[in-house]
Amino acid sequence: MHVTSEQRFDDDVLEREFILDGIPGFLWTPESASASAPAPLIVISPPPLGLDKMYPRLAGRARYYAAEYGFAVATIELPGSGDRPRLAVLDQARADLRRTVEAGEPVSGEIVDALILPLVEKAVPEWRATLDALLARPEIGGPVGYEGGIISIGVRLAAIEPRIAAAGLFAGSFVPATIVEEAREVTVPLQVLLQWDDEGNDRQAALDLFDAFGSREKTLHANMGGHTGVPKFELDAGARFFARHLK
Repeated sequence: MHVTSEQRFDDDVLEREFILDGIPGFLWTPESASASAPAPLIVISPPPLGLDKMYPRLAGRARYYAAEYGFAVATIELPGSGDRPRLAVLDQARADLRRTVEAGEPVSGEIVDALILPLVEKAVPEWRATLDALLARPEIGGPVGYEGGIISIGVRLAAIEPRIAAAGLFAGSFVPATIVEEAREVTVPLQVLLQWDDEGNDRQAALDLFDAFGSREKTLHANMGGHTGVPKFELDAGARFFARHLK
C-alpha cells in the first residue's frame, strides 16, 4: 500500500489517499488509533460512479464513523470505475440494460448476470487483498465491518470472508439468482437499508433477498422515499449497528 497524500481534519481524523496494486483508495483513521489501541475497521464499497464523484458522501460518512465512534474506515475504486481501465463486458451489459429499460421490456436474468457477476468476481478478491494490507497496519485491527451499495458484492464477501463480522447493506434489485443462493450462506449480523419507493429497484426482489439471508440476526430498515431520500438518522443507525458488533 503506497500512501500518496494525507491530511488531518479539524475533527482529528487523518485521511490518507493510497494506491494498492494499481487500485486507488482512501483510508480514514481516528486520532485514537495506535499500535497499542488499534481501531476496528469498516470498509465501504462505493457504487460504480467513481471515487471522485462519490468522495463527499464517502468522506462524510467515514469521518463520522472515525470521529464519533473510533473506527478506521477505508474504500477503494471498483473495477471499471473512475480512472481504472474500462471493462468491456460491463460496458456492454450496461448498454443492454439501457436498451431494455428504454424499450419498456422486462430485464432478463441474463442481463442481470452479465451486469453484476463479472463485477463481483473481480471486486471481491480485490477487497480481500485490501483487507490483507489494511489489517497489516499496526493502528488497525479486527473485527471488520462491511458496508456497501452494490449488494451482490457484499453478499459474496460476507459469505466467504471470515474476517467480516457484520455487514450493513443497501438494497438493490439487480441481484443474480446465484447471489440469492449465496445469501443463504451468510450468517453474520446484517442491517439492510431499503428505500420503499426507490424508483430504480424492485421492492419485492429486495425483500426476497432479505428473506434468503441465513443470518439469525438481520434487521431491515425500510424508509419511505426514493433512492436519494435516505433519512439522515440512518447514518447514526449504521454507526451504532457496527459499534454493537465490532467493539
